[in-house]
Amino acid sequence: MRYATLVLTLLFLVSLSTAASFQNPQETPAKPLYTPTGKEATLVGMITADGELPKPKKIDMTADPVCVELNRGRAETDFVLTNNQQLLNVFVYVKSGEPLKAYRFAVPESEVVLERKNCRYSPHVLGIRVGQKLSIVNSDPTIHNTHPVPKLNLEWNQTQAMGSEPIVKAFKRPEQFIPFKDNHHPWEKAYLGVFDHPFFAVSDAFGNYEIRGLPPGTYKLGAWHEALGEQEIEITVAAGENRRLDFTFESLKVGSRLE
Repeated sequence: MRYATLVLTLLFLVSLSTAASFQNPQETPAKPLYTPTGKEATLVGMITADGELPKPKKIDMTADPVCVELNRGRAETDFVLTNNQQLLNVFVYVKSGEPLKAYRFAVPESEVVLERKNCRYSPHVLGIRVGQKLSIVNSDPTIHNTHPVPKLNLEWNQTQAMGSEPIVKAFKRPEQFIPFKDNHHPWEKAYLGVFDHPFFAVSDAFGNYEIRGLPPGTYKLGAWHEALGEQEIEITVAAGENRRLDFTFESLKVGSRLE
């Protein structure tokens, strides 16, 4: 009897120890906050288009007379925009790299603004940090609906009247790229990249982009366009280096050029 009691007592103590080990796992230390040294690298480049590109298509906006009036003579799709073959709305971003694994990066206190203007999303492509506020503003004299469709973050769907207060949201997880739509105006689309680091940019009206403050190291870099696809390249940047990296999208095929 004593032996049985002893065995039961030992089993009970072992079970308590095991349970405690599961309930109180050793926490993984938080990654240190990156402190700029003044010797970070800068990436600059130009995005160009080569070959035949998709033609703009007419948009039927008759469902909303306000949108028709705001877009007289220019109601065409804008998912592929070029300026003398210089490509706008290309997302250039760091996809991975050892410095990203080693550090966390301060989140800006400033808001990122997504505007509804002339019955379009403006900008059409934009980036934000995890936890940073996104402010959605309706500048049109009509009602809009904002409906992001993420896979890793919370989906939401909200209508916004003209003159109303901005819709303010934030995203908890990195995700590339979240489509935004408007259930009232199906031609309105945008794409949002959510990152846990600040190393991303969108090509401007001249096809240019710039990424500053990159710690020295080896990275995988991506260039993404909603219609022309994505291309990747691995680069190594030295302390204080200014690197030029151009990308060329060839119709529905992609290529890259490193200088």
